[in-house]
Amino acid sequence: STLPRLQLLVLLLLPLMLVPQPIAGHGGKYSREKNEPEMAAKRESGEEFRMEKLNQLWEKAKRLHLSPVRLAELHSDLKIQERDELNWKKLKVEGLDKDGEKEAKLIHNLNVILARYGLDGRKDAQMVHSNALNEDTQDELGDPRLEKLWHKAKTSGKFSSEELDKLWREFLHYKEKIQEYNVLLDTLSRAEEGYENLLSPSDMAHIKSDTLISKHSELKDRLRSINQGLDRLRKVSHQGYGSTTEFEEPRVIDLWDLAQSANFTEKELESFREELKHFEAKIEKHNHYQKQLEISHQKLKHVESIGDPEHISRNKEKYVLLEEKTKELGYKVKKHLQDLSSRVSRARHNEL
Repeated sequence: STLPRLQLLVLLLLPLMLVPQPIAGHGGKYSREKNEPEMAAKRESGEEFRMEKLNQLWEKAKRLHLSPVRLAELHSDLKIQERDELNWKKLKVEGLDKDGEKEAKLIHNLNVILARYGLDGRKDAQMVHSNALNEDTQDELGDPRLEKLWHKAKTSGKFSSEELDKLWREFLHYKEKIQEYNVLLDTLSRAEEGYENLLSPSDMAHIKSDTLISKHSELKDRLRSINQGLDRLRKVSHQGYGSTTEFEEPRVIDLWDLAQSANFTEKELESFREELKHFEAKIEKHNHYQKQLEISHQKLKHVESIGDPEHISRNKEKYVLLEEKTKELGYKVKKHLQDLSSRVSRARHNEL
């Protein structure tokens, strides 16, 4: 007999809700009781997050000796994840996520974070990420095509140091897009394989007309964005930056490309363009603080090696202030990015 539609949808989403093995292995610390919103008030002083599993990830990241900038970036991502998960818990209590789709999206987002920062147990998953142009780290892109393009750009003489810094951020953004695509592809493939074994062909056809089609559509959009991104990297690496570019930051360029093909009126598109300009200024401010944080970190290490307590104390105080400001700005940038991305997605969905 044919299962009710809701049961089928819940079954479909189950594989997407699996917590990655490296995290699940911590046992009771990831139990439901430890992560309910009401537990937040009882958390130990000094913990960064209200949810125990995020504190565990944060502690693991610190043991990996990530750079201060990478840790600040991770902190922002985990804050966004925590906000979304706590909001989802309220929706769940109100019965507003019966099919589990929002929960599956949260698990997908967490998987992306794990892959991006090398917290998923894969030794080759951790991305090199630095604002400093360091020869020892900047050739480790992990993709021969990207490494060839980066080497060509570095040796071409067409880029100033600031432009090379900007181009490096484009390469990193491109690699992040590939990671997100691979995580989505993997979770979707596992979902399809599981339900082809459980369901009849007619049931699968029914499901594909709903959830699977939307996921495949998302994959298609991401693949298109990846291909466009590689074309752009090829063009910029060979020709340098032109003076007529609308935007400079990779995330803003992506949003503008998507917005131009979305169902915006001319007035809405112009308004979105202005908001993107403000968003780009916010990113530039965040990039500035990231650079200052990295410089402060290097200076602090140098002062600590000298051993002057008063000097160390002053530099440590400055470093802590920069670290907090970088985290705060990082959170604001990622929240703004999330809001802008949602607006474009809704406009593109309305078009369909």
